[in-house]
Amino acid sequence: MEYKKRIIDAQFDLRMEALGAVQIKGPKGCGKTTTAKQKAKSIVEFQDEDNRDNLLMIANIKPSDLLKGEKPILFDEWQDAPKIWGAIRKDVDDSGLSGQYILTGSSSKEVETPHTGTLRISTLKMYPMSLYESGDSNGTVSLMRLFDRSEELDTCRSDLTIDDIKFVICRGGWPRTINLNSDKAKLQIAKELFYQTCDIDISNVDNTKRNPQWARTILKSYARNICTTADTKTVYGDTAASTGMTQPTFQDYINALNKLYIIEDVEAWCPSIRSKTSIRASKKKNLIDPSIAAAALDISPDYFDRDYKTLGFLFESLTIRDLKVYSSEHGGAVSYYRDRYGLEADAVLHLEDGRYALIEIKLGQNEVDEGAKHLLEIERLIKEHNKEEKQVPLRLPDLKIVITGTQYGYKREDGVYVVPLGCLKD
Repeated sequence: MEYKKRIIDAQFDLRMEALGAVQIKGPKGCGKTTTAKQKAKSIVEFQDEDNRDNLLMIANIKPSDLLKGEKPILFDEWQDAPKIWGAIRKDVDDSGLSGQYILTGSSSKEVETPHTGTLRISTLKMYPMSLYESGDSNGTVSLMRLFDRSEELDTCRSDLTIDDIKFVICRGGWPRTINLNSDKAKLQIAKELFYQTCDIDISNVDNTKRNPQWARTILKSYARNICTTADTKTVYGDTAASTGMTQPTFQDYINALNKLYIIEDVEAWCPSIRSKTSIRASKKKNLIDPSIAAAALDISPDYFDRDYKTLGFLFESLTIRDLKVYSSEHGGAVSYYRDRYGLEADAVLHLEDGRYALIEIKLGQNEVDEGAKHLLEIERLIKEHNKEEKQVPLRLPDLKIVITGTQYGYKREDGVYVVPLGCLKD
């Protein structure tokens, strides 16, 4: 099976060059092991039932024996043999060599290690596939080239129709779907992941028995509030009404879902351009992939024919996922801005060099003008702030973008870029 290149590959190479080992983390099914195998020259698979007992015995008695072999060595499902962590850490210290080991494992099993891997083992986070990686975006617009101004956007055209968007939301970015033939089978993958999360993984992650139905109820509430600033009390109230769970129990489930990389809220961007009391500082509810929300709500692509409001929220979740993937190579961080006056930027994308983009996410063309208006108003407020605070000025946005579910992209006369998600790449 041909390997489908991932945007994380470049960051993976960099970490392997810099440190002795790399651990890849992320949600189950996002492609961690497949990506790691492209770099490994030797593989130790602790889930191989033919050799499992022997490998675990060696790992428990003398783990350093497993470090013998052509480097880099991949240890898959390394949490089953936690002593391997310490052995790798010591070997990296002793040898001083880079790129020796790769660690991958299930997000459904958390292991406490006696030593951190600081400056020995780098931790790299992996997301499900973006639309460009899965081949759904034609990649005619590079996000980074827009930042560099080396790509002036004239016009572009997405190949994705609104029905295609409905489908990719429900399918998700799971690599397993790529080689499946039928759409029905592709849609089943997210449902299976949702079932596995609630019925098995949420208890296995830290060996604590939890109620699958309660987990499903929490994720369903999260899905109903996705990409909104609904506070935790709202989700808890929604959940407690049908389950009767206490606040501490609810928080325990939330923590477990975070450990599984299923929940991934969006932080607020709080610049000092308005009074702190007017800025919404609560996190925006989100999941690692919109298909988890669709599975939690038990909806198919056809459902959206009657509910474009929900489609809009899940389209925003899809876009945020892709923005995180596209910016990952450049140390990108995604937040949002919203205040009580209704001014908002659905996403604020910061790069590690200080540049940032204000982004509004709009499903339809009729919302583009409103989105552009918001972005220009935030820029105006920053300029006004800088007139008064000359000693500590805020950087003006390097880009203002409205990302849409439409087919055509262009640069507006006011400097705002309109870019279909189906044209975007890193």
